[in-house]
Amino acid sequence: MNVQSAVDLTAVVPRPPFPPFTAETALKKVQAAEDAWNSRDPERVAMAYTPDSEWRNRDQFFSGRESIVKFLQAKWNKELDYRLKKELWAFTENRIAVRFEYEWHDAEGQWFRSYGNENWEFAENGLMQRRFASINDVKISAEERKIL
Repeated sequence: MNVQSAVDLTAVVPRPPFPPFTAETALKKVQAAEDAWNSRDPERVAMAYTPDSEWRNRDQFFSGRESIVKFLQAKWNKELDYRLKKELWAFTENRIAVRFEYEWHDAEGQWFRSYGNENWEFAENGLMQRRFASINDVKISAEERKIL
């Protein structure tokens, strides 16, 4: 897999806040993730994960930042005008659970709201080493949008 990148996808730059999490630091992690995903910048998002991060997204299983970038490029080529909201659900020492919803439309203009849950596990350096997501999509009209 050859992903053209202006970012060194092998770099390991610590990403505070670090585990163990408190309610305050878990909320900061969730907000940082929401902000990064709403940027729709695959490289920015990928750098929050360990170089060998494991992912499950719906029915796809993969690992590594290059795979994350490739996955996100394809996702945001399909899910147009993507806008996301995450909410902290629970946390422990180095794990965070979130619920989320996001809205997007396809190339034909059909809008969707996608609902789901994610389970995150972090390394000591604050990078996410595991992300497991379960997601369901519901067709909506443009008038039903609520994440603007």
